[in-house]
Amino acid sequence: MALEREDVHTIAHLARLAIEDEDVPAYAENLSNILALVEQMSAVDTRGVEPMAHPLAMVQRLREDEVTEENQREHFQQHAPAVENGLYLVPKVIE
Repeated sequence: MALEREDVHTIAHLARLAIEDEDVPAYAENLSNILALVEQMSAVDTRGVEPMAHPLAMVQRLREDEVTEENQREHFQQHAPAVENGLYLVPKVIE
């Protein structure tokens, strides 16, 4: 599917892109190549192919969920300018 100059201008307008007139032929060729690839991919018979997120069958290696640091909230809140009921008080930024 070959795109014409008008097609490229229409696509650019819809995408809210400003392109120079001398760049239109390159855009037309690139977009035509992309559409040809999509058309080629659409022709492939994918019945019976299971959708997958990744082509390799791998499992995520997870670490044990264990505490590595002690709770230091009281220590940190001693240095805070304003604390109330264990929460840091900050200036209001949205009215």
